Amino acid sequence: MTRRCRIEVALFVAIVKAARGSGVTTKETMMRTPKINDQISPAEEASPAAPIRLYMSMSLDGFIAGPDDRAGQELGRNGGRLFNWLDDRLASGPNGQVYAEALATGALISGRRTYELAGRWGGDHHDGVPIHVLTHGVDEDDDRPDLVTYFDDVAACAAQARRAAGGRAVMVHGASAAQSLLAAGELDELEIHLVPVLLGGGRRLFESLDGDRVELEHVRTIEGREATHLRYRVRRGDRSPS
Repeated sequence: MTRRCRIEVALFVAIVKAARGSGVTTKETMMRTPKINDQISPAEEASPAAPIRLYMSMSLDGFIAGPDDRAGQELGRNGGRLFNWLDDRLASGPNGQVYAEALATGALISGRRTYELAGRWGGDHHDGVPIHVLTHGVDEDDDRPDLVTYFDDVAACAAQARRAAGGRAVMVHGASAAQSLLAAGELDELEIHLVPVLLGGGRRLFESLDGDRVELEHVRTIEGREATHLRYRVRRGDRSPS
């Protein structure tokens, strides 16, 4: 699998930086980012109360990667289908809007597995934003570039990411990171790019919620080619046994 494919794992934002060394033409990488339309304002994205938000492409049957996701096949079998909507990422329209909004985020939280499968994004996810990696342990040989910080405490990770984002939204990558943040009460929103395909197996976004029900508030729906972009807000205090 190419470096570009590794970086596309779990979400799309890494493509902008990865493109420079992955065969994408100079003309494409220098194209203007689509303007965000009036469905959500740039001011909201930069609000002091901007959220920690999961971004995830998902099949209609709930999978975020196909079967047998591993090094060399990071998206699993047929998992690349979940990212076809990115073909429109630099065009005007719904998919371009969603892509532009994601590039406006000010910090990143990732699970360790996603971080490694994505080749550590070459040390730079997008626009030099700080990267916060949730992990059970830090190895002596772990690189510690200026933009990467490792955490084994979810609350501490979330607090630092919010500060680092400077009032902009914090992007979340990876199912394990999302589950940990949700369990700790630190995940504010979910942006699901729902793709009209049934993968039939693979890795699910939420394998286990510990038997708790989590209520979500619908924020918006954007219909795009190859994906419907759904945003939900986690309702605080509305988590109870199923």
